[in-house]
Amino acid sequence: MKLILMGTNSFVVPVFDSLANKHDIIAVFTRAPKPMGRKHILTPSPVHVWAEKRGLIVHTSIKEFDCVAEKPDMIVVFSYGVILRDNVLNAAPCINVHPSSLPKYRGPSPIRTALLNGDETMEVCLMAMSAEMDAGDIYMREKLDIDINDTNETLESKVANIAIGMLDKYMENPQLYTAKPQTGEPTFTRKFEGPDEIIDWKKNPIQIHNQIRALGCGRTKINGIDVKILETKIENNELKIIKIQPAGKNPMDWKSFLNGLHGADIRYGE
Repeated sequence: MKLILMGTNSFVVPVFDSLANKHDIIAVFTRAPKPMGRKHILTPSPVHVWAEKRGLIVHTSIKEFDCVAEKPDMIVVFSYGVILRDNVLNAAPCINVHPSSLPKYRGPSPIRTALLNGDETMEVCLMAMSAEMDAGDIYMREKLDIDINDTNETLESKVANIAIGMLDKYMENPQLYTAKPQTGEPTFTRKFEGPDEIIDWKKNPIQIHNQIRALGCGRTKINGIDVKILETKIENNELKIIKIQPAGKNPMDWKSFLNGLHGADIRYGE
């Protein structure tokens, strides 16, 4: 099958790699390189890097879609982050992988939102693309359990593994699957910003843990030191700090940080 792939983020790469091993990829679309780091070096997306390593044709603007020489049999979209217009949606069957129990958690951050809310389950949906964001009919759903110590990274990996299997099944014979409309009231996610990372120590341990595992860190002061808490876990309903990064220093384990305090009483948020 001749495919066009559209995606950006790192957890998409294993899914696209699996498709590229079984199908003819005629083009890859991804987001344009972004300035990264203190020096603001233009950095291509993980999908861009993967596609170039495989010798595939890469486009970093959806405006270049009509320039693709060959007509695809199907377009596969996964974590792309670009609104598609009619020229794309009408070019070929266009399917999307979305990691939520649609219509719950439409939008840019379904996995992080599920973790932040402490959800215990979610779904991976294979759906038809539509002009309205994440509103298309659903071909397949597969349930996924969320462990209390899952992080955004571990959950993305689980979603990718499920997506590989779903796409394999669907592409063996697409005619077997009938798209069903979404039912229920939709909810929407948003992009998270720096202020979302600030820890409110009045919240309970599980809420703080959910914040850190969803966003990748929580920012606070401990004994007057600005720190990022990078990793936590829940044991016996208590929050255990695993990894921390004081301002201006490399990440370290919690024990090493405590050693640097020389036995002082711990004060959170000060």
